[in-house]
Amino acid sequence: MGTLRFEKWQALGNDYLIVERDELPFELTRARIRRLCEGHFGLFADGVLLLSQPADPAHVADLRIFNPDGSEAELSGNGAREAILYLRRRGWTEQDSFAINTAAGEIRPTITGPDTCRVDMGRASLTSSDFPDGLKDGLGSVATEHHLWPFRHVSIGNPQCAIEVGSLRELMELDLPAIGPHIEGDGQFPNRTNVSWYTELEAGEEASAHSPASIRARIFERGVGETLSSGTGATGAAVAYVVTRGLHRVAGAHVKVELDGGELEVEVGEDLRVNLTGWARPVFEGHISEDFEKELHETE
Repeated sequence: MGTLRFEKWQALGNDYLIVERDELPFELTRARIRRLCEGHFGLFADGVLLLSQPADPAHVADLRIFNPDGSEAELSGNGAREAILYLRRRGWTEQDSFAINTAAGEIRPTITGPDTCRVDMGRASLTSSDFPDGLKDGLGSVATEHHLWPFRHVSIGNPQCAIEVGSLRELMELDLPAIGPHIEGDGQFPNRTNVSWYTELEAGEEASAHSPASIRARIFERGVGETLSSGTGATGAAVAYVVTRGLHRVAGAHVKVELDGGELEVEVGEDLRVNLTGWARPVFEGHISEDFEKELHETE
């Protein structure tokens, strides 16, 4: 048995390996992250969540999030919930409400059940350095081989390109593996971008908590590809939907986002402050083998 202990968690089919910095026998290089996440030869995951003791005592932990290609993500809504519930189960905190630090800044979760939590994701913005030439409303267009896609840029700790389509049928017929890479790597986005396509299912009554709007979304995640779900991708789609329809201007809006892996709830305030609610669950835990650990040591 090797020395590296890990847990694998999933949220709506979005799965991460969770490791604690103090238990790592090596540095997490890009190549090692790729090997850990690799299918068949590794542990098969959408990324790695690295937890360490906080630099600021006001936080329970510092969280770093890595994509399976080895790149670092600023934030992941699903990954954050997995890390949050892991921290509670592993005894890092006994509190229902606390703060953790991410590359995107502080996030504040509230545990709402054995496997659910609500996360204050901070304020979304329609402008950012990830879309430097964008307009104040975040609107733009991006071309693929046979199509020009109008989109709205949303920054929620990481860049989102949200594209509305006219019907559920059109949404489900999209070939995301074919068109996603062209949009992710378009020159308008110097740090690449996550992409979400969405369509309205139900407008709701003033999109209130009692009668939320409902949208269906599909996600192409930066550094990952098409995924069953993405918390920040769902958030980007919900914010774009709410802003386009002006639902946030009075008292905010609630939106249910249906994804391939399940459903998330997104609350968008009139100031674009976002709260994301959903579940996350452990799949298994263990130690990597001595042989695999040796391979990782030999991987630069």
